[in-house]
Amino acid sequence: MSSVLVIGYDPQAIPGVDGEALRAGLDAELARFGAQGIDADMALVVFDGSAESVLTAALARRPWDVVVVGGGIRKSEPLLPLFEQVVNLIRRHAPRAAVAFNTTGGDSLEAAQRWL
Repeated sequence: MSSVLVIGYDPQAIPGVDGEALRAGLDAELARFGAQGIDADMALVVFDGSAESVLTAALARRPWDVVVVGGGIRKSEPLLPLFEQVVNLIRRHAPRAAVAFNTTGGDSLEAAQRWL
């Protein structure tokens, strides 16, 4: 069975948005992976000192075939340092995994499938 880790920005940490609704959408996306026979997990981070330990633990949990990096991390200029950290942690802790990029939380499956 293929394995995919989706890395995203924790919607609970985004001011002015309905974090619970966004999280429900992310959980629905994980269910789409399961329906396709793909074992997927998610690591949600915030831009603080905890990101490295959260990501290192998630990346070390198992060998991943693909790591999808979410648009919430990539598209926000103030989060550029976090995006760089994510890419370098993937390179260090999951060097055999393909790296994919989604455009929204709802197309992570398609992003991963490009590399499976």
